[in-house]
Amino acid sequence: MSHELTGGVLLGRPTKLDWWVCGRYPFRTCAMGKKGKKEKKGRGAEKTAAKMEKKVSKRSRKEEEDLEALIAHFQTLDAKKTQVTETPCPPPSPRLNASLSAHPEKDELILFGGEYFNGQKTFMYNELYIYSIRKGTWTKVDIPGPPPRRCAHQAVVVPQGGGQLWIFGGEFASPDGEQFYHYKDLWVLHLATKTWEQIRSTGGPSGRSGHRMVAWKRQLILFGGFHESTRDYIYYSDVYTFSLDTFLWSKLSPSGPGPTPRSGCLMAVTPQGSIAIYGGYSKQRVKKDVDKGTQHSDMFLLKPEDGGEDKWTWTRVNPSGVKPTVRSGFSVAVAPNHQILVFGGVCDEEEEEHLEGSFFNDLYIYDAAKSRWFAAQLKGPKSEKKRRRRGKADDPEGATEEETGGTSAPEPLEVIKEVVSEDGTVITIKQVLTPSGLGVQPPPKADDSASEASSTGQEPCPRSSAMLAVKHGLLYVYGGMFEAGDRQVTLSDLYCLDLHKMEEWKTLVEMDPKSQEWLEESDSEEDSSSDEEGAEGGDEDQEEDSSEDSAEEGADPQHPEVAHGEQYEEYLSRTEQHWLKLARNHVGPDAKEKKVLRVAQAMAKACFDDAVPDIAQAKH
Repeated sequence: MSHELTGGVLLGRPTKLDWWVCGRYPFRTCAMGKKGKKEKKGRGAEKTAAKMEKKVSKRSRKEEEDLEALIAHFQTLDAKKTQVTETPCPPPSPRLNASLSAHPEKDELILFGGEYFNGQKTFMYNELYIYSIRKGTWTKVDIPGPPPRRCAHQAVVVPQGGGQLWIFGGEFASPDGEQFYHYKDLWVLHLATKTWEQIRSTGGPSGRSGHRMVAWKRQLILFGGFHESTRDYIYYSDVYTFSLDTFLWSKLSPSGPGPTPRSGCLMAVTPQGSIAIYGGYSKQRVKKDVDKGTQHSDMFLLKPEDGGEDKWTWTRVNPSGVKPTVRSGFSVAVAPNHQILVFGGVCDEEEEEHLEGSFFNDLYIYDAAKSRWFAAQLKGPKSEKKRRRRGKADDPEGATEEETGGTSAPEPLEVIKEVVSEDGTVITIKQVLTPSGLGVQPPPKADDSASEASSTGQEPCPRSSAMLAVKHGLLYVYGGMFEAGDRQVTLSDLYCLDLHKMEEWKTLVEMDPKSQEWLEESDSEEDSSSDEEGAEGGDEDQEEDSSEDSAEEGADPQHPEVAHGEQYEEYLSRTEQHWLKLARNHVGPDAKEKKVLRVAQAMAKACFDDAVPDIAQAKH
């Protein structure tokens, strides 16, 4: 049977949606990003899943071997870091499918990994950033021996030993976004000593992305996820536990009918000690070369049985209240009162060759004690609330977005393209792209008055695959993505909401989506060397672009400085976008991408060679 995957569209959107779900794009296939990406999702009975896993393992072995070589190259670069360095820095560059965790003892948020797609390349990250809540500043922390670059992993913080950050799995994507390596490694970051340690223990989960993991007593409990090769995919519904005392993995076999295989779901511990599973995404083949995605909206509780922590039972539940509308790619956090928060996401209308998504920025709360959903309501000025209600009653069809309490949307993006006609005439085309699916969403019809949400301040724009964390009763939302026409806009903004006051969102880091570079797909294949640099990524990419844009036309550009001890490969990776921009201006807009790349590398090498003697002289 053929298992050729069809191209996705939003998350390949082609879809990187697939990734999301994954952790990356936990909601669609998990692939959300570039046109032509292959969708990845599937679902089926346990027997079918077992057979598929064998096929996936066999067919993906070769491509994973190829990616292992690339991952090893980057680990060689990481191995040059021999001491811990902490450097104050601007906010991290835009990314998705990273992890954002609250430090258990300090007023800090911890950001690790993620990925970014610029229209041509996928950039993978393994940087570690610390956000100081009190100071409102970012610090980049370089620690020797970090985990390889990845996204769509899971990170869990526990208080042991002054605080530990545990990371399992995730994936590494090739620069062209067509191949994926799924990790099955387990790492711990000792926050007190700032050291990474890989924990090697057999019997754990297979390599996967888009899984979910929580801390339960002195264990890590992992559920679901998916694995994808070029030709096959498989979704999981298995459950594993990892003991923080014995450092051993165990596979659970809960009794009762449980969730179907999926990735990108909600997984959280309830006040009663059960584990809630809600929603998620999976894909299955309906006919040759045609896959159908499913955005799940069912809910289950995984409960420990009396008499032992190794016996568990699945129970399906049907909570009351205002449930989230059907979606995938939502983000999850747990409030201090153990209420479970669900933010944003996307609802896809999927056809065989097309995927159209509506993005959300609403917030829902699941009260496990009452088994009830609520749509969060933010408190605004009374005059505004009255005006909003009056507008609905008097003229519901002609009411404005502000009056109906609709979701705010990013401003349209203006894209200018130059096209050369057959007779050599250069034609300038200006196109205004409106973020797809960002229209006003009607509030859910239910008996809860909380279904009418409002906000008096600037709120996060609709998005999916954002990173969430809660600290001291404050909800933080970082990054994520939305789509505008054929563009994927990746975000780096940071918002905060006081969960006690529930008044309005506060903007901590702003971002103008229109400032983000988007490259058209290349007409020619790039050199393997450019693949390596693209996959490695660099957080200074966008900073170099912005500094270049601000330079006056014709002025002598300021080139990035070479750091002490920095190797050429590291310098080129960190400053790649700067040199690509200069190279495009030099060779013209019609030049092939391969030529642009060669010129960019030559310019970078010349600058590096000129700077190295000066650095050496300065040291003496």
